[in-house]
Amino acid sequence: MSETRVLIVEDESSIRDMLAFTLQTAGMQVLEASNAEQGCQLALDHQPDLVLLDWMLPGVSGISLLSRIKSHAKLKDVPVILLTARADEADQVLGFETGADDYVTKPFSPRALLARIRALLRRFEDDETDIIVAGRMQLDNNSHRLTIDDQEVKLGPKEFRLLQFFMQHINRVFTRNQLLDEVWGDRVVVEDRTIDVHIRRLRRALEDHGCESYIQTIRGSGYRFSVSE
Repeated sequence: MSETRVLIVEDESSIRDMLAFTLQTAGMQVLEASNAEQGCQLALDHQPDLVLLDWMLPGVSGISLLSRIKSHAKLKDVPVILLTARADEADQVLGFETGADDYVTKPFSPRALLARIRALLRRFEDDETDIIVAGRMQLDNNSHRLTIDDQEVKLGPKEFRLLQFFMQHINRVFTRNQLLDEVWGDRVVVEDRTIDVHIRRLRRALEDHGCESYIQTIRGSGYRFSVSE
């Protein structure tokens, strides 16, 4: 099995050194960048398995780099953990809306961060195992492509993850909190309405193909994916 490669984009050398030591001790390969431009180039050149990204970088911010990563064809599926002192809920919502897969506020425990890195990597490995078919939909976990009647449907990263989870659990009802735990992670503080926003986006993407009814609202409970009317 190949060594896990993690890119650290952090301008504070003491934090970068601590992160590098923690990851290398855990048997991971580490790439280091002190700014967004260097980080983006290293990501393109080396295709890391995961990125640890500081929000407050000199020049181009970490949130701008996150947006660039998630919109780049070669990097959009790379999981990104935002590291930041910005603990406000509004900042967390912005981070996740931009495409972050996890959000860790400073100061943090290296051991706890390592556990979250491993959990996130396991989740992405599990997501890449096979093709899921439901009704007229086919979801390819390896290429992160959704097709309906052989036509590709473009989804954002969180909408894709939501649909992926739904299609892996057909006909089961999930509360908003359960969906937040599964898609954003169980240690993340995000408002319930965030799920509603992404559900609306997902339905809108499916609407042109007549499949928006697959995502069903169960009043007083949450949401369910079902191909039956």
